[in-house]
Amino acid sequence: MLELGLDSKDPLDCDVDLLVIACGEADLGRPGHLDRADARLGGILRRAIADERFQGKSGQSLVAHTNGGLPARRIGLVGIGPGSEPSGRALRIAAGNAVRLGVSVGAPHVAFSWMATTPGVAAIEAAAEGAWLGAYRFDRYLTDERRRPTPLVALTLCPPGPHDPADTAAALARARSGGRAVARARDLVNEPAGVMTPARLAELSSGWAREAGLQVEVLDRAACAELGMGLYLAVAQGSTEAPRFIHLAWKPATTRRRVVLVGKGVTFDSGGLSIKTNEGMLDMKTDMAGAAAVLAAVVAAGEERLPIEVHALAACTENMPSGSAYKLGDVLRSLDGKTVEINNTDAEGRLTLADALTFGLRLRPDAILDFATLTGACVVALGPHTAGVMSNDEALAATFLAAAEQSGEEMWRLPLPPRLAEQLKSEIADLKNTGERWGGALTAGLFLKEFVGDIPWVHVDIAGPASASKEQGHVGKGGTGFGVLSILNYLRRSAA
Repeated sequence: MLELGLDSKDPLDCDVDLLVIACGEADLGRPGHLDRADARLGGILRRAIADERFQGKSGQSLVAHTNGGLPARRIGLVGIGPGSEPSGRALRIAAGNAVRLGVSVGAPHVAFSWMATTPGVAAIEAAAEGAWLGAYRFDRYLTDERRRPTPLVALTLCPPGPHDPADTAAALARARSGGRAVARARDLVNEPAGVMTPARLAELSSGWAREAGLQVEVLDRAACAELGMGLYLAVAQGSTEAPRFIHLAWKPATTRRRVVLVGKGVTFDSGGLSIKTNEGMLDMKTDMAGAAAVLAAVVAAGEERLPIEVHALAACTENMPSGSAYKLGDVLRSLDGKTVEINNTDAEGRLTLADALTFGLRLRPDAILDFATLTGACVVALGPHTAGVMSNDEALAATFLAAAEQSGEEMWRLPLPPRLAEQLKSEIADLKNTGERWGGALTAGLFLKEFVGDIPWVHVDIAGPASASKEQGHVGKGGTGFGVLSILNYLRRSAA
């Protein structure tokens, strides 16, 4: 990871290759770092702001040489958008952009600061997370000059105002833990599906878990069949890759709460016999992003030694068409005994999740949360950056959404309208696996609700934000690791 430090000195006195100051639209007209830097630079900075039409908008940046006016060789600005105080999300993006700016100008050592009238340790944590995540690269398959190591090796945070050393150290430790967990999830998602098979996913996550002191259980096809996981194994039967049901458990000596996390682990989704188009299949190595998030998060919970029992479950498989694939019209029996008529084999994720949720209920949790790239309908409803959240429990939903807000991950609560459950009724089985086109994200949530009973439950559809088509701040192109930080902050809150 990027070497990251913290310095309480005036950022304008930092002897670095590049000093980056995050400023918003409101900061350009008020006293602060900009005016002090401009005075020491003989007006260079304000002229650059005018020439480059820098307005402090999110994503904007500029760089100018200091020509000896400051200890830093260059000074840069990154925009954080409107508002008089930067939010945690804005700081993550700005810190990520500061890292990218340092890489683009070849700066080995960058200092990063921001302007705020209310200093806070939460801002330090957000900036540190943004810097570490902005430095993430997945380049193991590159053989040209893009594989060269980046020149940037160190970043120093120079936050405004005084801070308690113990609180600051704790914030940096949390940020490092979260950044490492998100990077692990991104690595899992970014690997080609031919590499990240169910068996390989189980091997990697089990290795991390054992190093962190977690309990590990991996069930093969025969063990899942003995339990009666008919929905999950039906999806798996079309592929030559063997399925793996992964169960990682962090069990501290003392705990007041038990949480089960379930992640969709379809390592490649062709759609099965309801086959996708070529375009629709291109990004389907990412269909295990929910599993990647919960597996990485539970390992981080163990590494942090959180006083809360956490289980992560992932029913991992490919969904492929073949002579042995499950068929339209099949009636399958779930782990909890319910029967399901199949009317679309491309609605496979909810089948694997249903059996995983039932397995999770047998662990007698206080709460169960699932994360899945479940429906394109959720992307249509909320766009590519926002996850849809559904729940049967108001208190759990509120707590989780507060943790998501703290993490800077965009989520929006969606309803579970009882009237739409009519669409899932079958004439020959207890349920159909899909409803009508309209409200598809909601009927998928209603299908899962059938398998959780009265246990407090949250369903998070991450189909949009699980992968990104372009870079933005701390989020690079490809797998994003979305959900990891929200899960971790939820677990930290639950353990407090």
